Amino acid sequence: MKLIFQFRFLFVSLVLTAFLSSCGTQSAESLARGEIFDPYENTNRAMHKFNLGVDKVLFRPASKGYVTIVPPPMVDSFNYFAENLSMPGMIVDSILQGDIKQAGNATARFLLNSTIGFAGLADPATEFGVPAVDTDFGETLHHWGFSEGAYVELPLYGPTTTRDAVGIIVNIFTNPIDFAPTRPVDNLGVWAEIVHRMGDRGRYSDTVDSILYESADSYAQARLLFLQNRRFELAGDDQDANLELYTDPYAIDTEGF
Repeated sequence: MKLIFQFRFLFVSLVLTAFLSSCGTQSAESLARGEIFDPYENTNRAMHKFNLGVDKVLFRPASKGYVTIVPPPMVDSFNYFAENLSMPGMIVDSILQGDIKQAGNATARFLLNSTIGFAGLADPATEFGVPAVDTDFGETLHHWGFSEGAYVELPLYGPTTTRDAVGIIVNIFTNPIDFAPTRPVDNLGVWAEIVHRMGDRGRYSDTVDSILYESADSYAQARLLFLQNRRFELAGDDQDANLELYTDPYAIDTEGF
């Protein structure tokens, strides 16, 4: 039953991706120049303001307290654990992308870290020289030819695009060990990811604070940084594509994460 539910959700998500892509499309010329496509800017800015409030009142102090109280080796272990729980989903995405070598690396990492790595709390796979794997369904959609779509800021999650937003939802529902539709307490992967994000927020607090609270326009700054980083990840070794990532931000959008 759970498998049927997951496949149905995958189908609906693909339909949703196509719908979102058709709702707001960026011209090929604009996309080729690496320009920002933000047709929902007013809504995004309102969501950014909400996220800033949540971060300032809740997530920022909780994250700083977490990395202050919990010893760094334990923070690392929790991060390894969260990464290991996401690996089955990365195996699926690697296969869907046609990257069998990456799927093999993800499988090896999961098996090694789940066994001799004490259920993922350690990372012996790296010590054995198994390459790191970092992919998601948003990248799968990229490989399948779906365009980036519009920039959006999600509540609590933060900056993304319409393509990656669908990918986020699909990964939650399709990871074989990441989602329990009837018992949320069993959604171990979700809670592990929250702890992982808390660790990163606490460790890089100064950098994040400088973007969110010291920028003249934190929304535009976060938007630019996210899109540059994401496009760089997806461009890979394509040097021509990489050149498109560093367009003058002031030439991208004069109206103003």
